[in-house]
Amino acid sequence: MTIPPLACRPHDHSHCISQALAEAENLCSRQGVRLTALRRRVLELVWQSHRPLGAYDILAVLSEQDGRRAAPPTVYRALDFLLEQGLVHRIASLNAFVGCNRPDHAHHGQFFICRQCHAAIELAGSAISESILVSARELGFRVERQTVEVVGLCANCQAAP
Repeated sequence: MTIPPLACRPHDHSHCISQALAEAENLCSRQGVRLTALRRRVLELVWQSHRPLGAYDILAVLSEQDGRRAAPPTVYRALDFLLEQGLVHRIASLNAFVGCNRPDHAHHGQFFICRQCHAAIELAGSAISESILVSARELGFRVERQTVEVVGLCANCQAAP
């Protein structure tokens, strides 16, 4: 039996958050870009769970929990920065964002998204991306962006009564 990914198992999520923030600090330092307090906080909020989070959800938390009067463009700029640095992925079908498990490796986002609990499980393989690029090359198509989203039920939701 295959062990479900961490996103599908109950766990101490503080480790995921602290690891993501440490990786973000290191990556931004190496790339010579600033991980401002707001950008860091937005990344922390995105990593609060393995469920995609929308910009307005982030804005609500910033207002309610942090008392910040951030405007939507401010949050979108922070998310754009995090996307550019490879620290988050955008789940287009949900218009939401999820933390990247491998920000130090350039890759395309590929996800299994549970339609019941909304967990987004990032895939690590390159076979899907390679297949898309081969097909695109054969068709003379230039790929500009690539995100694969597969919707279904995670192991936990399948096992639940």
